[in-house]
Amino acid sequence: MPASSQRIVALPVQALAWLGGQGTRAIAALVFIGIALPPLGELLKPYVTEAIFLLLCISYLRVDLGALRDHLRRPGLVLAATAWTTLAVPLISGGGCLVTGLDTRSPDLHLALMLQAVASPMMASPALAAVMGLDATLVLVTLVTSTVLIPITAPLFAYAFFGAALTLSPLRLGLKLVAILAGSLLVAGAIRWSVGTSAIKRHARPIDGLNVLFLFVFVAAVMGNMVGGFLADPITTIELTGLAFAVFFALLGATALIFRKAGHDRAMALGLMVSQRNMGLMLAATDGVLPGTTWLYFALSQFPIYLSPQLLRPIVRRLSAQKATPAVPEAGGA
Repeated sequence: MPASSQRIVALPVQALAWLGGQGTRAIAALVFIGIALPPLGELLKPYVTEAIFLLLCISYLRVDLGALRDHLRRPGLVLAATAWTTLAVPLISGGGCLVTGLDTRSPDLHLALMLQAVASPMMASPALAAVMGLDATLVLVTLVTSTVLIPITAPLFAYAFFGAALTLSPLRLGLKLVAILAGSLLVAGAIRWSVGTSAIKRHARPIDGLNVLFLFVFVAAVMGNMVGGFLADPITTIELTGLAFAVFFALLGATALIFRKAGHDRAMALGLMVSQRNMGLMLAATDGVLPGTTWLYFALSQFPIYLSPQLLRPIVRRLSAQKATPAVPEAGGA
């Protein structure tokens, strides 16, 4: 290949590597770009399912099989965290909605909260945990085990709690989730087999850049109607924003409290994972055919998710400092 052609091919790869190197700054910026360019969001909205599929492919592509095997040899904590995020969270959320009558007072918001609750954790949560210095391997293994169960648990909870709010039948929902998850796993496996693990590791930064681009399709599509929603009803939009942050920190705090005996860093890692629900997967499974309030809540929920590394960094830094500081023995102690 001539040198000029090599430079032309190298430029996109370098651009992707630069984008991938921006880390959480690029991810946080996506939210504000999506808000600033609503027409682009409308243009990208039909491609949400494809973007989520490609994001899942990249996540499976980056799985560390050695780390996965190590945690599965000691499965107690993983099983407990999987049961909490996959079973307990939807049950508590669904029960709360029924007790408060939200399912009849605001069916669209009820649908949004339940789709959020039944979703598996975000595929990006291990990467965010690693950036924050938390136990990313524990997050990864729990993410894998809980995601495997979603095609079974999501239809069951849909049958129990959604009622007529979801136009997609529970069986079709389960089949679509199986197709998306199994298909992305097969594509990722084929890529790993053809190019090899070492090549994937060498091109980690460009792959991260692709991750940001595919994530932008999802974020822009969900954030596209946020400005319109705010202009139409600013009070409701502000209330939904407060609710999104409240749900995020309630899940984070409850999870960290429940798993505190596993260590503060592990508890915080699991809290981060459980609070970041993969609503994009649910959008893909429903083909984005959702009411306006549901779309708006999903859009506003991106704020705590993508700003969490910055919001939680002081807490994680304090926990790391406490862990690194040796205990001072009392005078006269053994």
